[in-house]
Order: sequence, then C-alpha cells, then structure tokens
Amino acid sequence: MIDIHMFSSADKVAGQGVGAVYTELLALLEKYFPGEFNVSINKYTPSVISHYHTIDPAFYASTFSKRRGRKIGYVHFLPNTLDQSLRLPGVARWTLDKYVIAFYKRMDQLVVVNPNFIPKLAAYGIDPKHVTYIPNFVSRETFYPETPENKLILRQKYGIAPDEFVVFGAGQVQDRKGVDDFIALAKRNPKMRFIWAGGFSFGMITNGYDHLKSEVANAPDNLIFTGIVPREDMVDYYNVADVFLLPSYEELFPMAVLEAFSTETPVMVRQLALYDQIIAPFAMMAPDVDAMNQQLHRLQQEPALQQKYAQKSAEAAATYSEPRLAKVWEHFYRSQAALVKESHVKTK
Repeated sequence: MIDIHMFSSADKVAGQGVGAVYTELLALLEKYFPGEFNVSINKYTPSVISHYHTIDPAFYASTFSKRRGRKIGYVHFLPNTLDQSLRLPGVARWTLDKYVIAFYKRMDQLVVVNPNFIPKLAAYGIDPKHVTYIPNFVSRETFYPETPENKLILRQKYGIAPDEFVVFGAGQVQDRKGVDDFIALAKRNPKMRFIWAGGFSFGMITNGYDHLKSEVANAPDNLIFTGIVPREDMVDYYNVADVFLLPSYEELFPMAVLEAFSTETPVMVRQLALYDQIIAPFAMMAPDVDAMNQQLHRLQQEPALQQKYAQKSAEAAATYSEPRLAKVWEHFYRSQAALVKESHVKTK
C-alpha cells in the first residue's frame, strides 16, 4: 500500500473549482483503490507521496522536510490567473506572484489539467519534464442526465415554464468569468431565462466586486443569481438548462464545463486558444458577446442543433470519464512511488 498525504485547504472557500477537483480525486481514490493507496489529509507524518492541492504557507514550509517523500503539486492557476481574479495592491500582487512560482519550484513533479499551461510554466523556468498533464473529471454518480419527465418536474420545482429557453452559467462572480457579458445577454433576450450559480467567494478583494455587486442587485427580471449553490444541488440546474454558457476570459479546465458535459447539456464557451485541445471538439465556440447571442438564438430555433451538442457533451463525458482517469491516476501515483524507491536504493 502506498502512503499518499494530501495537503489542501480548498474546501474552506465555497464555490471554487479547486475544491471540486480535490473532492473528486479523493472520492475516486476511495472508490477505486481503497486497498492500494493509504490516503491521509493534512498530516505531517512521513509519506511516500505528498500531494499539494493548495499553496498555503504552512504547506510550503513542510516541503523542506525530508519526511515528505515525493512532492507533487497541482497547478490550478498561474500568476496571471490570480491577477485577473483578485484585486490586490501592487506590492501584494507582486509578492503573491513570486510566491506561487516559488511553491511550484519546490515540487518534484507538477500536475496540470490543461496541456496549454506546460509551456507557460516553462517560461517561469520550470522544466516541462517535471510536468504531467492529467485532465479534470467528474463522477457520473454526482452529475448525470435526467429523463425528460424529471426535467419537467425540476423546472416546476424552480419556477421555470416547460417552454422557457434556459441559459445557465456557473462560477465565481468576477470579471474573469465574463459575468458582464452574461448580464448583457440577459438584457438583450428578455424572453429567455438566465441563471448564474455562484457568488463572491473571496468577498471584496474579488476583481470587479464593486460594479458586479451592483449589477447582481439590479439584475433584470429574467436573470437569477442564485449565490453559491451546494455542489450536490448543481445537477438540477444543468438538467433544467437548454445550454450551459461559460463566457470566461481565462481558465485552466473549468469543472463547471465537465459537469455540464456529464449531464449531456449543450455547452458554449468563449473562443480561447487554451480550450483548443480539451474543450473545443465538444462545445460551441463564440469569440464575443454578439456571437454568443447569435448562437443562443440558433440553439433556441434549431432543436437538431441542440441535440447535436447534447451528443457532443455525452462524447466529452466519455472522454473525461471517471473510470478512465482512475487508471491514469493509478499509473501516475505508482510511477512517482517507484521513483522514491529508486532514489532510496541509490542512496544505500
């Protein structure tokens, strides 16, 4: 049995994708490998593998201990991601940017969820040989497509008419997520229903907090901001939606898109190069708010197009399935443990 120590504070802040990724991986290891991996949470006892999910200062300090074994770092963001998410004074931003890269450089191996970020890490002086790409995934037991009959029941539960065209978005309410464009689309289409699940997870330091707080408070009648929704309830919103729209400007591999894929909901995202290898084959792409508006009307008017992208979501769900990624994680952890064993043999 291989000892794996997970280090994370991701579940302390609700409504962020890092926490969802962490939760999914823990559940996967417990489900598929209960007798093969001995997983501990935030323990500083000796371990073969230490897997860092968040960059807490206490975790950084622990990397200098020889008891940590092979140090694995999960890359959920780069400095520019944080710069677009958080409103910080110049000195604080500079310090945080330097700290993030210093943390990553303390790792023996990094895991990225998007291959697009390997060259970006290389630009910070991190050897691509020490970076592994493993995509995100979600459990089909948590996110699943409902029957047409149950979808109607859910619409009744949430006060949505059977024939309403529903556009659903999810994520933290911040500039980076393109929430302004989501609001603009709702204003352009008063006969469509728009729903955004998510809130200000980081409060007043959220980028765009001031104007978005006002926009949320004065949203048009056809737009609902739900606030932060418990993850187990999110499946309902995907199933009442005709399309999931994520107008973000910057992402790695958004969990919300995977959740939509898993419920076989058509997906539309902003046309970004970072999606080329992971999302573009399965989703509608739109470069700006005008194109998004045109695509929404096409979906509303063409049931065959909606069915086409529902099928593409089903294909994506199979590509990023939990069983397939379980094998990938098993191979990764075993290969990292083998490197630890090999290093011990060399030092004897």
